[in-house]
Amino acid sequence: MTTDVFKLSLDKDTYKGTVSVSTGLFIDGKFVKPVEGGTIDVLNPATGKVITTVSGGSDKDVDLAVDAATKAYKTSWGLKVPGSTRGQMLLKLASLVEQNIEEFAALESMNNGKIFPSTKAEVTNAVALFRYYAGWADKVHGKTIETTENKMAYTRHEPFGAVAAIIPWNSPFYMLSFKIGPALATGNTIVLKPSEITPLTALKFAGLVNEAGFPPGVVNIVNGYGSTVGAALASHPLIRKIAFTGSTLTGRKILEASAKSNLKVVSLELGGKSPVVVFDDADVEQAVKWIAGGIFNNMGQTCIAGSRIFVQEGVYDSFVKGLADYARNMQTQTGDPFAKGTVHGPQISETQFKRVMSYISSGKSDGANVVVGGEQHGSEGFFIKPTLFTECTQDMKFVKEEIFGPVAAVMRFKSEEEVLEKANDTTYGLGAGVFTQNSSRAIRVAHAFEAGSTFW
Repeated sequence: MTTDVFKLSLDKDTYKGTVSVSTGLFIDGKFVKPVEGGTIDVLNPATGKVITTVSGGSDKDVDLAVDAATKAYKTSWGLKVPGSTRGQMLLKLASLVEQNIEEFAALESMNNGKIFPSTKAEVTNAVALFRYYAGWADKVHGKTIETTENKMAYTRHEPFGAVAAIIPWNSPFYMLSFKIGPALATGNTIVLKPSEITPLTALKFAGLVNEAGFPPGVVNIVNGYGSTVGAALASHPLIRKIAFTGSTLTGRKILEASAKSNLKVVSLELGGKSPVVVFDDADVEQAVKWIAGGIFNNMGQTCIAGSRIFVQEGVYDSFVKGLADYARNMQTQTGDPFAKGTVHGPQISETQFKRVMSYISSGKSDGANVVVGGEQHGSEGFFIKPTLFTECTQDMKFVKEEIFGPVAAVMRFKSEEEVLEKANDTTYGLGAGVFTQNSSRAIRVAHAFEAGSTFW
């Protein structure tokens, strides 16, 4: 069953060329229409207008994809294919993506709103990830252990079988490479659900799978809503493992669905409200530069974004001035993600735009001071000015909860003990950062953070 192909010619500052992608579901090595004929409009967040319409799957399509993945694992993949062969296919796939880097980046910028240099860098990094995982394909092995005299035991690593992945909209293709690369390298087959908001690069990728030599059913891409396709994958009895990157709320639902179905293994990478600490011996100029990037990059739509900024009293004023100047300068470089000089694009959707604006309103109502930003940029698309709040307290809603937008809360502190207590006073634990020129303190504070990743 053939599906439609979306094609568009672009004449932009940073990209001049044609983008094209099949709009169907990719199941068992073919693009197909969904069983129930569902469709989803794909928007350009810079304009708020529809780019194209793609297929939207249902639980019936998930069943077909999982059946294809299960069959492929048993007949043409898994332990039947040597690791060296799997690695060669991944290398071929990486080369095919590399040949189309600019088109992938253009699709991502148009669909996601991220500036073109950033999407191009992310696709380039995805190519490197595929090559990295290709190198591991023939190096995953167990151990031999001497137990008692004349006896030994050995372990071996085996694939799960058919696995699933659900990826977010903030860095779609980069997240795809993180999920698909290791799954294929270790002999698993996979059903991947991209975000229904940003499916285009996943569908473009699907068009390269056969050319790279992968047997039908090894890779399946089923676009659709989380409440249908995502829920079906999480509860499917033949999916042996599921990996998810996204919101904490959805992560809880996936854990629950796993427990109620076949107790599939679950890997989750969820939300964050990362603290960043600036001590009074820090290089303020460097701190401003890196912290601005940490909170305003990708319009604040990064799970590890450093949104709670604690600054010691001695450098508080100079830091706030520096970050405010940085944010004001970004306002003059906000606009079309394809335009030269643009550094700040739109939020991903109207829903996310309204969510961020509601948190900004909450901060204002709670008495925090808006130093810069705090409002929409322009009248078209989903743009929000980089926003800086001061006079914040730990109990304010916008300080406690993940916003996923370009909103920074700056708070002052006096002592190391005080700031560590405040930094760790959160339900999240994804990341943290510290700026100081005292290496002993940097290490001490980094170790004291209750976070999975620490930057210093």
